[in-house]
Parts: sequence; structure tokens; C-alpha cells
Amino acid sequence: MLTPHYRVPSLLVILLGPILMAASRAAMDSQALYELEKEPAYWDAQARATLDAALRLRPREHQAKNVILFLGDGDELDPLYWNNKGRNALHTALNKPRNSHQAKNVILFLGDGMGIPTVTAARILKGQLERKSGEESSLAMDSFPHLALSKTYNVDQQMPDSAGTATAYQCGVKANYGTLGVNAAAPRHNCQASHGNDVTSVLHRAKLAGKSVGIVTTTRVQHASPAAAYAHVASRDWYSDADLSEEAVQNGCRDIAYQLVYNTEIDVILGGGRTYMFPTTYQDPEYPTVKGARKDEKNLVDEWLKNKQNAKYVWNKADFDAINPATTDFLMGLFEPKDCRYELDRDPSMDPSLTEMTEKAIRILSKNPKGFFLFVEGGRIDHGHHATMAKKALHEAVEFDRAIERAADLVSDLDTLTIVTADHSHVFAFGGDSPRGNPVLGIADTQATDNKHFTTAVYGNGPGYKIANGSRPDVNESVSTDNNYLQQTAVPLDSETHGIEDVAIFAKGPMSHLFDGVQEQSYIAHVMAYALCIDPYVDCQLPEANHAVASHPSLLLLLMSLLLITFYPI
Repeated sequence: MLTPHYRVPSLLVILLGPILMAASRAAMDSQALYELEKEPAYWDAQARATLDAALRLRPREHQAKNVILFLGDGDELDPLYWNNKGRNALHTALNKPRNSHQAKNVILFLGDGMGIPTVTAARILKGQLERKSGEESSLAMDSFPHLALSKTYNVDQQMPDSAGTATAYQCGVKANYGTLGVNAAAPRHNCQASHGNDVTSVLHRAKLAGKSVGIVTTTRVQHASPAAAYAHVASRDWYSDADLSEEAVQNGCRDIAYQLVYNTEIDVILGGGRTYMFPTTYQDPEYPTVKGARKDEKNLVDEWLKNKQNAKYVWNKADFDAINPATTDFLMGLFEPKDCRYELDRDPSMDPSLTEMTEKAIRILSKNPKGFFLFVEGGRIDHGHHATMAKKALHEAVEFDRAIERAADLVSDLDTLTIVTADHSHVFAFGGDSPRGNPVLGIADTQATDNKHFTTAVYGNGPGYKIANGSRPDVNESVSTDNNYLQQTAVPLDSETHGIEDVAIFAKGPMSHLFDGVQEQSYIAHVMAYALCIDPYVDCQLPEANHAVASHPSLLLLLMSLLLITFYPI
């Protein structure tokens, strides 16, 4: 029999708290709540209350009379295979260690548009690329011990965008659709209203604390997700000064590219977006017909390089590969005029992969004895979905997972908090009658009621709508596996839309156990700041990581279990 050894702290508060909160929210009309959500203090208070509750709770701890660990792969047709697999997973769960130390480093991996169906499909695709059935495979993020769900809505929109969500997970405050680094008192496109409503990112706060910081993305570095780390704008579309509205110019707002250079000193910047950094007289070095976009005639790359020691700018793979992290303290690499190419279309002789950019960034940033903060985005997962090109979206997700796996080889879970999440989902669905090992981009086993085939990967809406004269085209696997195939959709739209459902948060490392349950997306920034002991949690009182401590405290138990199996076979 299991004997419980645990306390129930503040049981009355834990039980009654959610009830009282629900009652108070029900009593508040929606307009009053909307006005309250415009205040950063609302989101700070909510996240602090959640964080405090998470820190107070303790896991239920039981003493097991016996532990027997079954090893061996077995055959899936044999119940022993599944029983062994279940017992191993149970053993891992019962002995899951907690790291309650201060994080020296934080890496935030953001899969743009990576909803749970995308995670599942990418897992199977990864396995199938390795010539496996696929379903039994694992992504690197699957191994993360702590998991939560994130509510993605913006303050003014049920269906979120990447700007409002980025402000939430980067800055800790929910915001309006299409706005970056400002609270919800700033409406979209209204420069004047944004003044005085800035919110600061964890990246900026980490830099103020003496850490090195970096952003890596497969989109333009001025795009919504990375831009929330350094910019404060009422419109995510203000990439360069040429994109500013007349009202924005009149009221003194600056474009995102300008703020990339002048707001926060970022040590490593890797992605696309060359055109927004150079004047209109500039000719792109790779594409002769492409010019710079800046009307103010500033060369922002030169501005960024000024007054920096050991700083480099690169725009191609050869120069990127030549960068020695040991002698480079600042690196800007802009490999395309706008977004980087899809992984399926990337020329490996010209552009580095997301994995290669991530590794270079970590090697440069990790030289700082005070630690680092790194934001890494698989940004074109989202673009593939918008185009209803599932093959491109899923290959982007597989490459994103490779970057996560490589990062794990370069850092220690003892002092590095690693988080993998998404800003929002998509109306991407993955289902249909299909046998084990069916290609992710293949055809369902049965026909539809119109006696035509259909793919197991489909979208609710988007440009893949193909109904003509009341009929849709038939499809086979040779068609559906083409790199540029558009999945069929139910509703015709020029661009497929985001989803509204929750997305997953995977976490490992110091204080990763704080990710639990269903949380507001803004909670992510608060956990990162708390783990790093930076503003507003400089008094966190967390002990520093001790690298002498074994990362697997249950190793002795595992060895004892192996001895049990040896001497007492079952």
C-alpha cells in the first residue's frame, strides 16, 4: 500500500480561490473587464498570483514498497511490450526531479503557428524521414518533462495574431491584435496612443542584468515574433520608415528596423530582413533587382556595427561559416531581403539552417559568465500553413525540432531553462481513415461520399479551396506529396487563418515545473523572469545551480532495479 507523506498548504485558499475568482469575473460585465485588461497591472497581478500558487504547491510524494523496472523493446503485438513501456514511463514520472535553482540561461523556442496537430504530424513526418512508421517516433520537445497549455487570445480579438501574442510571452502583458511591445491601451495603427504605454521584454531586462542576448528566426528579424523582444509599435507592419503611416510620422513613432538597432543592444541577430536595414540606393548583394527600403537613407547595419568590439555582419553561408565564436562578441546575419527561404527550398550553400544559426548563437552568447537569453523562432511553419502548403509547414517544424535537439547538446539542464511553445495554432487538421505508417502527406484509406480520394492533412479554410461546378478534383499521393501542393480546404480564403485553441508549452531546466495546467500566455514571461531573478523578480532568492549535483538523482534506483531484474527474473 502506498503511504502518503505530504502536506496540503493553504487548502482552503486553493479550493475557494478559483471559485471566488470565477464569481468575481462573472459579476463584472464584459466591457469593464476589457477596460481592466488594458492595464499592465492586471496581467502582472494575475501572473504573480499564479506564480505564487505554483511555488507554494508541493507534489504528492509516496514511498513505494517495491520498484521493478522492465526493460526491452519487445513486439507491439505482445502485451508485454506495452506493459514494459508503461512501467518505464511510470518509473520516470515517479522519480521526476525538480530543479529549483536559479537559471543562468533561458532559451525560448517559438514555433510560429505550431498547434498540437502540427506537433503530431511533424513527429510522424520526422519518423518517416528516418524510414520508420512514424507514430512511435519522438520529437526532441517530447522529452521535456513539464507541460502546460497556453491561452492565446489577444485583449481585443478571440483569434490572435503573432504580434499581440509575442507581446504576451515576451513581455508578460497581453495586448491588442497587431501591436508590439505596448499594452492594450494602445489601439492598432494609433501611434499617438502608444506613447507612454510601452512594456519591456524579458530579453531587454536580461540585457540590463548583464546577460548576453540574441534572436534567431527563419522570418525577417523585424517580423512580429522577434520584434516584440525589442520594439514598441502600434503596428506590426511598420518594418521600415517607408511603411510608417502619416500619423505615425507626425507623432514621432519609429519603425521596427530602427528600433532593432537603437532600443536594445542585441549581441546576436540572425534571420532575414536585409531590405529594411539599407537605403533605397543600396543594391542587394544577392539579387540585383532588389533595393533597400529606407527613405531616411540610413544604413542601419553600419549603425549597429558602430562602437562595437569584435562585431561582424554577414549575409551568406560562407561568411557565416567563417565566423569564429571565440573571437566574435556581436554577430548580425541577414540572409535574405525579407523572410528566409522555406527549408525545402533553402540553398545550403547560400543560407544557414535554423539549426546552424541556433548553434552559432549559443556558442557566442554562452561565453558570457553571467549567462544569456536567446529567442529562437521557427517562423515559417506559420507561412506554410497560411499558404495551405502542409508539406512546407511540417518540414519547417521538423527543422525547428532539430534546432531544439542541437541546443540540448550545447547547454546543461542544470542551469538553462528551455521552453518550447507556439504563439497560436492554425485551422490545420490531421485525420481520416488511415493505416499505421500512412504517409503524413498521403491519402486516406477510404473515399469520400463524392467517390474521390482526400488527404489526411487538410485545412478549414484558405487558398486550397478547389470546388468548381459543384465538384472537387480527385487527388493521389503523387500529387499530394509535391512540394508546392495546396491541401484542399472547406472555405475559400486568400490566406488560411490562425486557430483559436490553446497551444502547448514544453519546458525543462531550472523552475520548469512552474509550467503546469492551463495558463495565460503572458505567464510565460513571468516564469522566465522569475527563473532568471531579473526584474520584477530580482528578490527571487533562488540558489544558483550546482553543477556538481547529478542531473539524474534516480540513477542509483535505476541500477538497483537492473540488479533486481538480473537476480529475480520475471
